[in-house]
Amino acid sequence: MDDLKFRRHAYGDPNSQDEEFLAQISASESDAKLVNELKALDSKLTNALNIDVPDDLADKLILRQQLSKHQQQKKHTRYLMAMAASVALVIGLSVSMLRFTPVDLAEHALAHVYHEPKAMNVDQNVGFEDVNFKLAGIGGLENAKFIQQPGKVFYTSYCDFQGVKSLHLVMEGEQGKVTLFIIPTENRMVTEESFADQNYHGLGFQTADTFMLLVGEQDADLQYVKNEIEQTFI
Repeated sequence: MDDLKFRRHAYGDPNSQDEEFLAQISASESDAKLVNELKALDSKLTNALNIDVPDDLADKLILRQQLSKHQQQKKHTRYLMAMAASVALVIGLSVSMLRFTPVDLAEHALAHVYHEPKAMNVDQNVGFEDVNFKLAGIGGLENAKFIQQPGKVFYTSYCDFQGVKSLHLVMEGEQGKVTLFIIPTENRMVTEESFADQNYHGLGFQTADTFMLLVGEQDADLQYVKNEIEQTFI
């Protein structure tokens, strides 16, 4: 079972008894740790939603119907407060679940390119010191930097990969402009070394603290830009 298939399986059903899934857990300590974390989260969510209904709830509701108008107003206020608390709980649980949802970086990278076409028409002539300044503003990438100019950089801006602050660059390739995304690593992130759709193709690779994704048109030589990055980024 490859890493992408395993992670999708784990996030979908960490308690699965699939033989191939169990074999992967036995073979990898890090995969076993991830599955244990997901099982623990699953248990916490189950306990949080398993709220017992009091046996005398019906009697209490009947009694409250007999209270005065003032008491009914107080009850209404308390009801609104309880609803607000319930909504806050649901939102909190939803955010927690979102943080554990696997992120397909390749899919997000292509979506970003389509969503920000203006980035390909800008020439900010960005120096590598300015890129390093933006990298220092991303959690987990405070020490990441370019030690020299990795070719011409036309554009740089922060972007969001499902709640993870990342950096979006447009750089010069051999055949034209290519897009680079620099994303701090998280366990829930998955990507492929190569990906494509009908208009673009991409490369995904990893350093000690980052995922990097290059996206260009079908004839773009992404390996050329990757080599530039690997020689200048630490």
